[in-house]
Amino acid sequence: MFDGVAEGYDRTNTVLTAGLDRYWRRAALQALAAVPGERILDLAAGTGVSTVEIGRSGAWCVAADFSLGMLRRGRDRNVPMVAADGLALPFADASFDGLTIMFALRNMVDTEAALREMFRVVRPGGRLVICEFSTPRPALIREAYYGLVLNALPAVAKVVSSNPEAYAYLTESIRSWPDQENLARLIGKAGWERAAWRDLTFGAVALHRAVRPA
Repeated sequence: MFDGVAEGYDRTNTVLTAGLDRYWRRAALQALAAVPGERILDLAAGTGVSTVEIGRSGAWCVAADFSLGMLRRGRDRNVPMVAADGLALPFADASFDGLTIMFALRNMVDTEAALREMFRVVRPGGRLVICEFSTPRPALIREAYYGLVLNALPAVAKVVSSNPEAYAYLTESIRSWPDQENLARLIGKAGWERAAWRDLTFGAVALHRAVRPA
């Protein structure tokens, strides 16, 4: 499915979110706070847009993604890229100072197993940043989000996406995804500590952060 949306993927994201994807990504990278000399894993990085931005910090960052189509689409970005299964990452234990995954944890077939695998490859004291769709807090906004915005996404995708059928899956996966508290609970069950979150855009997106115990 992701191979099928690789062409025009970044443009589609920007159109469907009215440009908010850039704000959300910037917030995630600020939370990650990568510094020169660190090793960062950008998991499910797609075409590597975020990998490039992390690299500007001076940290060494590798893009890992299950979709070869996504990686091929972003190969001109000149960042390290690795084809990888999020449930069996091809990296040694404690390889990274930090790990970020943006709008892709929903796509892992086993959320808890994916969080444990992320835990494995991050060093003790290292950090995790997850940026993901979530549950809006204000009742009126929540009703509008589920009743109007998500229902409209597939129709808009027909105009701008190379594979609009995939965006029906997008709305379904958002509706079934755990809310902020429950995702934080899953993060803690995987071994991470100090799991916390910050709502973005009234909670339609949440930024979760955690640390691997030292």
